[in-house]
Amino acid sequence: MSSSLRGLYAITDSQLLGGGRLLAHVEAALKGGARLLQYRDKSADEARRLREAEALRELCMRHGAQLIINDDAELAARLGVGLHLGQEDGSLSAARALLGRKALIGATCHASLELAERAAAEGASYVAFGRFFDSHTKPGAPTASVDLLTEARRRIGLPIVAIGGVTVTNAPDLIARGADMVAVVHALFATSEAAEVQFRARAFSDLFPSS
Repeated sequence: MSSSLRGLYAITDSQLLGGGRLLAHVEAALKGGARLLQYRDKSADEARRLREAEALRELCMRHGAQLIINDDAELAARLGVGLHLGQEDGSLSAARALLGRKALIGATCHASLELAERAAAEGASYVAFGRFFDSHTKPGAPTASVDLLTEARRRIGLPIVAIGGVTVTNAPDLIARGADMVAVVHALFATSEAAEVQFRARAFSDLFPSS
């Protein structure tokens, strides 16, 4: 497994990172060790989304991380970066055909091993399970148990992401049960200070022993 697919997976939030905070806070997360960054913005302002995604791609390249675009295969293809798809975000196999064999493509699998096995068969690079805890971002998502991670590790030969209410306190159990990455939104970015984002990112990153 690529070393880039282990560690902190930072996900942006357009409300938390509004007011000109996006780039500074993301760079702080990358300095703190985030390995993957997902750009998540559901707005219809395509020009702004393109500008922000281009800037984020440059930051990720500078810090040795990888950029993932949420739910927009065309933007991912235009920038030559990765893609993350939810269950309602289109065909994974079609995205694989568009982006090519080497592209990093992730799939939301909620609390379902069956969805994860289907995603693996359709060419996913990693599978994401959750929510595991109460979540600001996905309050209505099905709850996943930590035992799911153990079973997924046994049955699915792909890197595993745990998402949903992840904190520095509860992340170690997820990692011990089989999560290769923990995806974090609020516990990382819910602060006005970039220095605090870097501190939090380092705390998450330090949960993953270097090999």
